[in-house]
Amino acid sequence: MQTTQKAEQLNIRASAAQKAKLAEAAKLQNMNVSQFVLNKSLDAAEEVIADQRLIRVSKSEYEWLVAKLDEPPRDIPELRELFSRPSVFEA
Repeated sequence: MQTTQKAEQLNIRASAAQKAKLAEAAKLQNMNVSQFVLNKSLDAAEEVIADQRLIRVSKSEYEWLVAKLDEPPRDIPELRELFSRPSVFEA
């Protein structure tokens, strides 16, 4: 585990039973409660972030998507006309 200078503080409230459970789990992992809570919270945060970035699809859905991406682009006259106008940000 990499050690870095920690300047920020994070406080949480827990019941006595919750704190005791965290302390027991931390001890089993040879950590103090702060280390345990921080490590497990960061693991959970990584999982939440990954779930928002990773899209899981079936093999048939993947093959359909790849086929669509390999198709030549369609010509949409309305879209071509829209992109020919000056941007509202350039006015």
